[in-house]
Amino acid sequence: MSSVGMVHQLAGKGAARAAARANERAKARAASGKTTASRTGRGGRLAQGQRRPGWVTYGILVAVIAISAYPLYFAFLLASSTAPMIAMHPIPSLIPQGHLVENVRRVLDADIGFWSAMLNSIFVAVVVSVSVVFFSTLAGFSFAKLRFRGRPVLLAFIVGTMAIPAQLGVVPLFIVMAHLGWTGQLIAVIVPGMVNAFGVFWMTQYLEEALPYELIEAARVDGCSMIRTFWHVALPAARPAAAMLALFTFVASWTQFFWPFIILGPSNPTLPVALQLLQSTHFKDMSLIMSGVVMATLPLLLLFVIAGKQLVSGIMAGAVKG
Repeated sequence: MSSVGMVHQLAGKGAARAAARANERAKARAASGKTTASRTGRGGRLAQGQRRPGWVTYGILVAVIAISAYPLYFAFLLASSTAPMIAMHPIPSLIPQGHLVENVRRVLDADIGFWSAMLNSIFVAVVVSVSVVFFSTLAGFSFAKLRFRGRPVLLAFIVGTMAIPAQLGVVPLFIVMAHLGWTGQLIAVIVPGMVNAFGVFWMTQYLEEALPYELIEAARVDGCSMIRTFWHVALPAARPAAAMLALFTFVASWTQFFWPFIILGPSNPTLPVALQLLQSTHFKDMSLIMSGVVMATLPLLLLFVIAGKQLVSGIMAGAVKG
C-alpha cells in the first residue's frame, strides 16, 4: 500500500491530499535539482549562455552606493567641523575635521534630554514594530487564506487608505487624543501606528504564495483551532516577510517627526523631536545639529548590519513566487 493510501486510512482525506501534494513538490524539486546540475559543468562553471556580471554592472553598483552614502558622509563631515568653519566653507572638505568628539559632548550636555529621548524612541519603535507585524500578519492570513463575504471589497478599501495623506487626519486624531487625556504621552504615538495598510497588503500578498492550503488542512485535521493554525503554521511561514516589515516599520517609527512633534512636544520627546530643539530661534549651529543627526543614525546603521541578511531574504521571498 502506498504512503498516501496509508495516510488516507489513518488521518482522512485532507491529510492524504496534503501528503500527495507534498510528494509532487518533492519530485518537482528533485527534477529541478537535476536540471540545475546539468546546466553547470565541473567545478561549478557556468554553462554556455550564462555569464558573470561585467565591470559595467559593478561600476553602476559602486556609483549607486556612493550616491546613497554621500548624504550620511556629508552629515559626518559637518559634525566633525565647527560653526565658524562651516560659515566660511559651506561645502566642507572631503577630509573629516577633528571636532566630532567635542560636538558629541555638546549634544549630550545640551538641555534636550538626549538619553531619555533615545529610550522613548526605542520603546515606541519596538512596540509599534511588534504590533504592526502581529496584526498585519493576522489580517494578511485572513485575507489570503480565509473566504468570507466582502473580502475583496474590504481589502481594496484598506489598500485605498494608503492614498490618503496622513496630514488630513492630524486634527481629528489630536482631538481624540485630547479627549482621552493622552497628549504628551507615548501611548498617543504608539496606538495610531499599531497597524497600517501597507503591512496588511504586504503580508496578504506574501501569504497567498508562501502558505499552501495543504498545511492549513493538515493542521485542521490534527485538531488545531484557527488561532493555533495561525500561530503554529502561518506565523512561521511568514517569518521572512515579517522580518522585512518589522525592519522598515522600525525605521519609519524611529524617524517619525511630524505627529510626535505635535502630540508630545518638548516635555516628553522622541529623538527626532529632541534634535529639533538643538536649533535656536536666531542661529543654527549646523555642526551641533549634524552631530545629533549622526548619533541618531548610528542605531539604524547597526540594525541594518545585524538584520541585513533577513532583509534581503524577505525582499527576495516576496519577489519570487511559487
